Amino acid sequence: MELRPSLSLRQKSRRTRTKTHDTATTMTQLRNTIELQWSFFFNKVSFVGRLCFHFVWDRILSCSLSSPPRPPSSSRYQRLSLRRDSPVDDDGGEGIMQGTRRSCGGGGYESDSDLVNLKISLFGDCHIGKTSFVIKYVGDEQEKRSLNMKGLNLMDKTLSVNGARILFSIWDVAGDKGSLDQIPMACKDANAILIMFDLTSRSTLNSVVGWYSEARKWNQTAIPILIGTKFDDFVRLPPNLQWTIVTQARAYARAMKATLFFSSATHNINVNKIFKFIMAKLFNLPWTVERNLTLGEPIIDF
Repeated sequence: MELRPSLSLRQKSRRTRTKTHDTATTMTQLRNTIELQWSFFFNKVSFVGRLCFHFVWDRILSCSLSSPPRPPSSSRYQRLSLRRDSPVDDDGGEGIMQGTRRSCGGGGYESDSDLVNLKISLFGDCHIGKTSFVIKYVGDEQEKRSLNMKGLNLMDKTLSVNGARILFSIWDVAGDKGSLDQIPMACKDANAILIMFDLTSRSTLNSVVGWYSEARKWNQTAIPILIGTKFDDFVRLPPNLQWTIVTQARAYARAMKATLFFSSATHNINVNKIFKFIMAKLFNLPWTVERNLTLGEPIIDF
């Protein structure tokens, strides 16, 4: 009779321990679940925070490394200081121009902030000596760095003029019909257009009217210059034929309101003078070379 209460108490004690164990297990699982959720939340917040930090840091770096925008120039060209003892002279003297080479890749100078860019575009039929004319001016080494495109050849040369640096960007347009599409791009913002012809070929002289008209469709303000090439071959022609070509070329130049030069890339006749003339026109520098209309000599008519 005394064993039953003892057994009942033992069973109650066992049931209590079981409930306690179950409660502890449930609390442990709940705590693990809460810790996992909080860990996921803090990791997510940390990830977003890192993204925000990197974004802000990148913006700070980009703002600190980028150069400030330059103010717009009040004039298209800077005014060059002119010394009275430094006129624009013939090909033989240095004058105010001291030539320095600059590669098409843009190396050689620390800054281009003081560089004045002058764009010169060349037009004319094929095989009249346009490319030889440009190479004679810029030099063989510069020609190796030229940029060749379909129907277009780009070369440049930098000059130092009374402390200012002038970059001639020369656009040589091929003379075939397939290159006509390059004319608008070559004329855009050009400062001078050089219309060229072969002095020994009347057909190329007759073509200058068409080249001039096409160029003027896209640029009405550039300085026009009419250039006859291969003067060294021209002087071998009969005098009466020379006179006819000179007369026709002068008439075309007057119609275009252009300056006329006879030149030779082989003997460097009037090549440098043409670019000096462009400088003189653009910057109001003195032009000391006189007109030359003597038959048998390189014509200069302006």
